[in-house]
Amino acid sequence: MHEKNKGKVIVGMSGGVDSAVAAHLLKEAGFEVTGVTLRTWEGESSRCCEIDEAQRTARMLGISYHPWNAADCFREHVMKPFLEDYIHGQTPNPCIECNRYVKWARLLHIADVMQADYVATGHYASAIRLANGRFAVKQAADEGKDQSYMLYRLTQEQLSRTLLPLGNLRKAHVREIAARAGLSVAHKTDSQEICFVTEGSYADYIEKELGQGCSPEGNFVDEKGNVLGRHQGIIHYTVGQRKGLGIALGYPAYVKGIRAETNEVIIGNGQSLYTEKILCGAPSFMGIPDLEEDASLHAEVRIRYHHKGEGATIRREGELISISFEKPVRAPTPGQSAVFYDENHCIIGGGKIIPFL
Repeated sequence: MHEKNKGKVIVGMSGGVDSAVAAHLLKEAGFEVTGVTLRTWEGESSRCCEIDEAQRTARMLGISYHPWNAADCFREHVMKPFLEDYIHGQTPNPCIECNRYVKWARLLHIADVMQADYVATGHYASAIRLANGRFAVKQAADEGKDQSYMLYRLTQEQLSRTLLPLGNLRKAHVREIAARAGLSVAHKTDSQEICFVTEGSYADYIEKELGQGCSPEGNFVDEKGNVLGRHQGIIHYTVGQRKGLGIALGYPAYVKGIRAETNEVIIGNGQSLYTEKILCGAPSFMGIPDLEEDASLHAEVRIRYHHKGEGATIRREGELISISFEKPVRAPTPGQSAVFYDENHCIIGGGKIIPFL
């Protein structure tokens, strides 16, 4: 946390144990705490229990609390891009966009309205100021729960007003703190998967939103373009997938790539999934201002949320960032993000993986 130990802070409360403990710790540290739940769904009364739980926790903590409607913003910045990415053969990570354009944007707006100094969440990561004066997100002490990857697109302005109280805590300790504080959410199970896909598969959700004909059948092809069979529509597949292909080739078959422009799913063997180089678009830098043309630096790069990372050289190539790995990485997936970390486990920046076939 920042050196300042008092002030007014808006805490995003989801109804779970992590945000509850974040609010508790900040109050104990001397902050004036207000809890806020961003309502991002429409017409789902079953999810109102999140607000009920957050409100109950706020009462237990003795802090003020307000639900806040963010459904239109969530649909515009998270749900619509999610649908577009899948239709174009990519596998998005909507939480990354949600954090920057919905959670932090809305919480900071609320902070301004309420004249608060900071915003805070229950993410497992730390917000720190580097020696160069820039703000960055640092990997959590609990590597198994680390959520720094999801925060790489936060801006300097957002980070300058961010408190992340759980960065140096392990999940078991967080539950202990909640239990000692008498919070009813102390042993509540963690939420899983994408919050707005509540029933069925991602493909079911996409077809419900866009219609049954949004993703027509097409061809499975090998790396040379030879037709191997028919697929159900590209929204049913992601790079690295093996199960559920519905095709028998006499060897373990995997999705190597998706060509949305020709409606083809490319099939390869397990070894074909490995590569030493990827390209990223829409780069976002955090620990440094930017990377100049043809400039390069060494970093630890994660290509998905639960990836442990691999050493690599990142280089600016026009509007793109090229990443050359020291060891081949498996199944880098277009639509996911590659996030760059320095030797101190702080985020340098990141970008969205693009097709490189």
